[in-house]
Amino acid sequence: MTIIRKAVFPVAGLGSRFLPATKAQPKEMLPIVDKPLIQYAVEEAVAAGITEMIFITGRNKRAIEDHFDKAYELESELEAAGKQQLLDVVRGVIPKNISCIYIRQSEPLGLGHAVLCARPVVGNEPFAVLLADDFMDTAPGHKPVLAQMTDLYAYEKCSVLAVQDVPRANTRQYGIVSSTAYRPDLELVSGIVEKPQPDEAPSTLAVVGRYVLSGAIFKYLENLGTGTGGEIQLTDGIAALMQAERVLAYRYAGQRYDCGSKLGYLKATAAIGLKHPETADGFREFLAQLHKEQGLT
Repeated sequence: MTIIRKAVFPVAGLGSRFLPATKAQPKEMLPIVDKPLIQYAVEEAVAAGITEMIFITGRNKRAIEDHFDKAYELESELEAAGKQQLLDVVRGVIPKNISCIYIRQSEPLGLGHAVLCARPVVGNEPFAVLLADDFMDTAPGHKPVLAQMTDLYAYEKCSVLAVQDVPRANTRQYGIVSSTAYRPDLELVSGIVEKPQPDEAPSTLAVVGRYVLSGAIFKYLENLGTGTGGEIQLTDGIAALMQAERVLAYRYAGQRYDCGSKLGYLKATAAIGLKHPETADGFREFLAQLHKEQGLT
């Protein structure tokens, strides 16, 4: 069985849609209830058996490094105060067997360039890419989305893209695939284009923030010119890879929240708030009361 050991987290973006909240902190550190977005993404990777986390960072992203580092002063204070439960929470941010590697992306040259920055660490191995602001929630009894995809890679031995249908008016926000049926929830990609206009989109099947990619993608990314938006697009690298290898589109089991948008972030917060053991009952009561007070039906 092919085991995916490495995951790449492109976290160098400015998070401009959340200014001023992201003026002095990374958007990936925005919390959903009590954990930052990046921690949820790392936990998803850990659940898929990944042991090497590769963060492609930029300026003002030190908070991410600090979050996954040991906090000696905080741990000492919690231990001295006898706050064992909180101490366990702090020490459990990331398992001890997981290694974190940080690579600086010197220029904002796009997602394809960010992934290419990981090549010295990834080598020719297959690897995962997770965009932390695509928050993936799964129902009890289902594996996390990335674990579903690494299982597929182990069986199919080819790159797998997470996809979902989007309104045609929104195709300009995504990489859009054309595909043919392969087996339930899985399609063979025949084409992929970055952010097409609605009247030019080949379908409404959009790639969202989870990828499991063959290590061969790097040789295509390094030879790409700039594409849409003047950036090196991962979508274009996948289109080139398809000429040599199969690429599959997977309709995953789960709910995606676009936490790169304010509305998506609020939806994710509400969804997890209704599940969290410390907040679920009280939050549900609050929402019911709010619903009643505002006369909503």
